[in-house]
Order: sequence, then C-alpha cells, then structure tokens
Amino acid sequence: MAHSIAPGDETELATFVADCHANARPLRIAGGGTRIRNAAAAGDTALTTRQMSGIVTYEPGELTLIVRTGTPIDEITLTLAAEGQAFAFEPMDHRGLLGSNGVPTIGGMVAGNVSGPCRLRAGACRDHLLGVRFVDGRGRVVKNGGRVMKNVTGMDLGKLMCGSYGTLGVLTEVALKTLPLAESQKTLAFPSVSVADAVAIFSTALATPFEVSGAAFHDGTAWLRIEGLSRQVDYRRDQLVTLFRNREIDTLSDARSRDLWRGLRDLSHFAGTADAVWRILVKPTDAPATAAALQALGGDLSLDWGGGLIWYRGSGDAAAVRRGAALGQAMLMRRAADSAFPSPVFPPQSKGVAQLSQALRRTFDPAGIFNPGLMDI
Repeated sequence: MAHSIAPGDETELATFVADCHANARPLRIAGGGTRIRNAAAAGDTALTTRQMSGIVTYEPGELTLIVRTGTPIDEITLTLAAEGQAFAFEPMDHRGLLGSNGVPTIGGMVAGNVSGPCRLRAGACRDHLLGVRFVDGRGRVVKNGGRVMKNVTGMDLGKLMCGSYGTLGVLTEVALKTLPLAESQKTLAFPSVSVADAVAIFSTALATPFEVSGAAFHDGTAWLRIEGLSRQVDYRRDQLVTLFRNREIDTLSDARSRDLWRGLRDLSHFAGTADAVWRILVKPTDAPATAAALQALGGDLSLDWGGGLIWYRGSGDAAAVRRGAALGQAMLMRRAADSAFPSPVFPPQSKGVAQLSQALRRTFDPAGIFNPGLMDI
C-alpha cells in the first residue's frame, strides 16, 4: 500500500532520500498536488514538500527573494504585492483547469517552469531564477547560484532543475528575481478576427517599440496588453491604435484588463469541461497552419505568447492531435474525464535529446528513484 511523507526540513529530506537510494525505493514527488496527477503506486512513497515552507529572506530594494519550496504561491504573491512587486513571469494557477484542490507551491512552480502570458516580454520562470538548493538522488544537498545575478557563476543547475518536474532532485530553496507591479494596464481587443489575422496583428505589434506584454486570442478576439506608468501606457495605446487604424478596436482598462488576463492565464474558458487539454509550442508563423489542423479535429483552441503557444481542447485521440501539432511540440495537460491514465504526457523526445536526458538522470539520480516513468507516460 502506498504511503506519504512530508519532511519538515532539508536535513530530514536528505536522510530520507539517501535511505530510498540505498534501497532503490521509488519516490513520487509533489509540491501542493495541484498539477501533476502522479499518484503513488503500491509500494511507492509519495513525498511532498509542503512542510518545508517560509521565506528565508526578501530584499525588496534588491528585487530578490529566497524562499523554501513548500511555500504557497498565494502567500508569496501577497507578500510581494505589499511591497508593490510581483513575479514578472506571471505563473499560471492550474486548479480551475485540472479540477484540483491543492495549494500551488513555489517548488511546483519552479519544477514545472510555470509561466504565463507575460513570458512574451519578461521571459519564463527559469529566466528569473537566481539560485537553487536541492537534494539529489543520493541524498546529497546541492547548492547552485546566488541571491543576485553576479553570483550566478559556473554551470547553471537552476536552469536544469527548472522544468525537470522533480526527476533530477527535490528542490528545497529557490532564489528568484522580483519586479515592480505595473501602475497601469490597458488591453486592445480586436473582435471578429481569425487565427491568421490574430497572428498578423501580434507580429506587427511585437515588432514595434511599444512593449506589448501580452498577445492572446480566443473565440474570434485577439488581445494586446500594455503595462507601465499611466502616461506611458496611454501613449503606447494611442500609437498602437493609430498603427491598426483600419481595424475595429475596443479598449479595456485596469481592472477589466487584469480580470481578462487572469482568466486567459488560467484558461478559465476551458475550466469545467470534460475534454482533454493540450499545450502546444510552435513558431508563431506556424500557428495558423497548426490551428487549422487542430480545428479540423473539432474542439476549441486559444493562443498565447503571440501565437507561440496554442492551448487545444478536444476529444480526439492523442495520435491525431500530435499529427495535427506536428509543426510543434504537444504536451497533454489534462486527459479527458473518462480516461483512467495520469497526466501530463510529455512530447516524444528525439534520440539525441533522449540520450542526454537519460545521462542527466543517471548523474543526478543513479538509482532512478525520483518520479520513475513520469516523462515516459
């Protein structure tokens, strides 16, 4: 029968992992249990970091934060907001989409490289990661990076750990950059457009110096977001309206704009549905062709990151969806409600990438105890 453990600190975690390594005992690692449905099989142990919580140090003036990985994201969001700051990469909350009821943690955010609409301008979670502490598959505590960018020297293990989904080590602490919250926000809405029209709008807007921080599309409407100081935002809005003067444009300001992008970030338009949901990365120029192939299967889709990210909801089988998404990489974020299999399912790796991934796993987790099979299901 499966059982679970929640170590209270890094030392306890390292001791436990070392014992699992010695006995080749598999560990199913999770943070708050909101994203990866990675249930422990009989004989496995489910390990959660939720007891390793709390801010180690936060320096608003230095725009840096060090935090234990079991800390809830909501708690950190409130702490940063009190200082007029936030994570610039805008991490998604998966609970509505996946129907989960856990508490999203900082460790889960980093392990999944969770990044929202502002990745378009600010970069991904890994681009804001200054340093990490983690326990590897032998039970050794590894530290890499530092509190400020000038201390990030040598091999950047943070980039490696960010997006590894707990297959290389168990994160215990992370150091992250923070940035000031935008004073003002406006969104230009372009109604009654196609996917191809939306991508053309995105390409034109993103080639300007007007610092678009969001470019998304759903249900016939394309949106461009601009953020910053009020006068700057007004100026940039006026310039974009002039640039697209031949198109119908509506403007959403501040609260309405923030509500819109929160919903787009969390895929509220796909929440409560029964179909599978796929996350597909493509070149923006390939988005129209990929969207057309997916639309031929039925279902619904939306675009983010200026067309570089397609979210697809449909009931088609996995092989058909992957064929439709052949120009990009498709990851299954949520299986259909009537499926008994776990999610997510990662895209197939090329031979070279697979060999490199296996070599990294052997280095960091020689006994193969961390989330075995997760990348293969």
